[in-house]
Amino acid sequence: MKTNVKTLTLSAMFLALALTLPFITGQIPEIGAMLCPMHLPVLLCGFFCGGPWGLAVGLIAPVLRSMIFGMPPMYPTALSMAFELAAYGAISGLLYAKLPKNKASVYVSLVTAMIVGRLVWGAARFVFAGLDVTAFGLQAFWAGAVTGAIPGIILQLILIPILVIALDKQR
Repeated sequence: MKTNVKTLTLSAMFLALALTLPFITGQIPEIGAMLCPMHLPVLLCGFFCGGPWGLAVGLIAPVLRSMIFGMPPMYPTALSMAFELAAYGAISGLLYAKLPKNKASVYVSLVTAMIVGRLVWGAARFVFAGLDVTAFGLQAFWAGAVTGAIPGIILQLILIPILVIALDKQR
């Protein structure tokens, strides 16, 4: 029972961070959105709370933020992000639970989650564009998933492993 309460509490904290971090990064107009602030708490939730909790927080966070604050816009941005972040949380948590607890496993789980999540985002955006390659094609996918997110990708690759490795030693 204690573990369930702890996991629920941590998941709620990660959800709260996903809702509030964009306010902090939004203060840096040049790269604020490119830092992908909602991704960090969702990935961490997957690592620390497990895949199902990471999936739930990832699915809920962009939709709830859109409903409460109006950002990101619900369609297609928040809905696409919901699928993407759900994949991040689920994959990071499920892989990390199955792999040995070492530095390499953190990176394998993280990079796999980041790749699959971005592919899921692209698939969702493509479906929301009516399966129209002219509305959302490879160039738009590449710009949104990679080139427009380079600062966030770098931040995730640096910060997530440091936090997971450091906090895992505390457990």
